[in-house]
Amino acid sequence: MFVKVSFISPEIGEGQKTSAAIIPVFAKTKPSAALAAYDKGAKKQISAAMDAAGVNGDKGKACTIFGPTGTKMNRIVIAGAGQRSDFDPETFAAKVTKQLLLSGVKTLVIHLDGFDITPVDAARAALGARLAAYRFDKYRTKLPASKKPTIKTVKIAIEHPAKARNAYNNFYGPVADGTLLARDLVMEPANVLYPKSYAARIRKMEEIGLKIEVLGEKKMQTLGMHALLGVGKGSARESQLVIMKWNGGKKGDKPVCLVGKGVTFDTGGISLKPGAGMWDMKGDMGGSAAVVGAMHAIAARKAKANVVGIVGLVENMPDGKAQNPGDIVKSMSGQTIDVQNTDAEGRLVLCDAIWYARERFKPKALVDLATLTGAILVSLGHEYAGVFSNSDEIAKQLDAAAETSGEKVWRLPLGQAFDKLLDSPHADMKNIGGRLAGSITAAQFLGRFVGDTPWAHIDIAGTAWKGKSTDPREPAWATGYGARLMNRFVADNYEG
Repeated sequence: MFVKVSFISPEIGEGQKTSAAIIPVFAKTKPSAALAAYDKGAKKQISAAMDAAGVNGDKGKACTIFGPTGTKMNRIVIAGAGQRSDFDPETFAAKVTKQLLLSGVKTLVIHLDGFDITPVDAARAALGARLAAYRFDKYRTKLPASKKPTIKTVKIAIEHPAKARNAYNNFYGPVADGTLLARDLVMEPANVLYPKSYAARIRKMEEIGLKIEVLGEKKMQTLGMHALLGVGKGSARESQLVIMKWNGGKKGDKPVCLVGKGVTFDTGGISLKPGAGMWDMKGDMGGSAAVVGAMHAIAARKAKANVVGIVGLVENMPDGKAQNPGDIVKSMSGQTIDVQNTDAEGRLVLCDAIWYARERFKPKALVDLATLTGAILVSLGHEYAGVFSNSDEIAKQLDAAAETSGEKVWRLPLGQAFDKLLDSPHADMKNIGGRLAGSITAAQFLGRFVGDTPWAHIDIAGTAWKGKSTDPREPAWATGYGARLMNRFVADNYEG
């Protein structure tokens, strides 16, 4: 579902044909001119309703006036927003959009005028509204009208609409597009989104200026990517490696590389997963979706940076040709891997993709994202993604980007004691480290392929999808996590 957003000046008049207006009120703060004007037109109907409902600015208190006099609006909602200093326009706009999404309202005007809201924060409000309005109903042919979203347009009223429009068009609009693209990819079923069809979708991003390369299995065989290729041996669908290049920085500057795990369906292979809940494994490509979404945002806003996105796309299936537990494979790096568990496949995909990125592009920074371990949910739940890094600087950059983007991270340790758990008597390493510290040993495995490149691994197994979210910007299930985080990481640290 696509919701159009626009920015308007705060003047109010009878001729403004809108369906609903949302006006925040703050604790111990004078009401805005917009509220006063609506109340005057409605002959004090609004202030009377506020008094009756006890709406005084306290967060969570609200009242709705239906069919107010003096305006053509369907309704006016007065929403207590708490302290002005704590107000976040992005989450406020998301919350009211989500609450009214099925209400019959077609056009929503969110009044942010009168409170010194900056044009950038107004643009962030538009981002919040678009994220909250997201639905994935394309396969629902019998959806009742009462369950269909009605909001088509969200208008943000602000003193400087042209400046807000520029901030949105030049940054936050592309971020919204990239995040919603990431959600769509994770939502798609595996019979629709498999390695080749996924690669074909990515190719379409050439339209926004990205340079796309797709490596098939023959090329990957030539390069020695046997760790990645081993994961897809049991599938009838050919594995792919897709490279997305954005050259918006200075010629010759080393790029930032973003690498994503793209297991389009993960049965576990011969180390078969339990059947209950296996349908979730269509989302085991969430890391790749984050990279694709971020690259879309970066290219669409013409970022002044050189950025490369790489995604390894495979399907992990059981079959007579499938990889067996105990098989030993040689990675592109030349290091050998004792595959003790075929359900620890994401790290096998990533190790070759990371090595390829490192050797070909010599990046100044490399970040990989993956729905890598169930263990990360035990430690961080659905609230934070786990960060593991060999660079304190990158870890701090990611922490700051998380704070700004709203996609939270928490750093976890690496160390030689954990690394030793990967030693194998049969090969250079094994792909599992035992029952304990599962997320850490998975990161340690990847660290063996990074070398001296400044690197961070982000385990998003708990944040890529959620059964239910308390964040109004997120839908049930696919969140698009990582697209906003990576875009902000690049914008704040690597753009000239």
